[in-house]
Amino acid sequence: MNFIPNKDEFNNKALEFKTYLLIDKKYSNETINSYMNDLYKYYKYISKKNLNINSIKRKDIMEYTKYLREQQLSTSSINHNVSVLRTFYKFLVLSNRFVTDPMEYLEVPKLRKTLPKVLSLDEVKNLLDIDLVDKYSYRNKAMLELMYATGLRVSELVNLKLNDIDLDSDLIRTLGKGSKERIIPIGDYAIYYLKKYILEYRKELLKTNTDYIFLNNHGKKLSRQSFYKLVKELAIKKNIKTEFSPHTLRHSFATHLLDRGADIVSIKEMLGHSSLSTTQIYTHISNQKLKDEYTKFHPHG
Repeated sequence: MNFIPNKDEFNNKALEFKTYLLIDKKYSNETINSYMNDLYKYYKYISKKNLNINSIKRKDIMEYTKYLREQQLSTSSINHNVSVLRTFYKFLVLSNRFVTDPMEYLEVPKLRKTLPKVLSLDEVKNLLDIDLVDKYSYRNKAMLELMYATGLRVSELVNLKLNDIDLDSDLIRTLGKGSKERIIPIGDYAIYYLKKYILEYRKELLKTNTDYIFLNNHGKKLSRQSFYKLVKELAIKKNIKTEFSPHTLRHSFATHLLDRGADIVSIKEMLGHSSLSTTQIYTHISNQKLKDEYTKFHPHG
């Protein structure tokens, strides 16, 4: 007979797993929070089904994926949930808390690969054409110019501190996924507006002593959510038709560099990718652009 899993027992396993993600895997806080949210979603499911976490079988996991599909989650969300469980049970086996892994040989739904959206040069120019009238507009201009100039992730951008930027050498230091440090050059446009914001306008946002560069109206570090909202509203205001998210600027940075002949290995290093295969998605974007141009303009296209 199965019993509802003891909550304290599950919490203990979850806490140990969280420590493993932080110390051994060196995942960011955002990634860890995402993992823990999916893990507790799983706990609620097995509790509702009166399943004992210590006797979960592969068929139970398959039923769970079926349940997720019934919730009309996207394929990528289902895959993420399964990936979390795969990492969780692998950890339990490696740490001798489980003997067998119920995730072994489990097939997950195929994720349909789509090319990331990229802004055209005119769309980037339009987005970055901000009326500079106050401390907020100068902050926004500096953030967007910096993101397009360096390909930073949103989490990397909002976590930047004053000592991460060398305004004299035009270089930026950031910690990416897995706490991997990388150094990225900053272009003239970005460095100009970054200096303008830091030296003239940031002090107007300061309420308490903080080293974070980009601040909100309360003088605290700007959140990822606030940046997302800011960029989405700006894209609507600028009437940008391309499907858009803050990450689109990172994709545009890489694609525009590649289009102009930059070496893909250098782009990989600037993006902070651990594998070249991840960066090669941008070659597919460039190839697709060539095909679209050919079809559009060639007489027999």
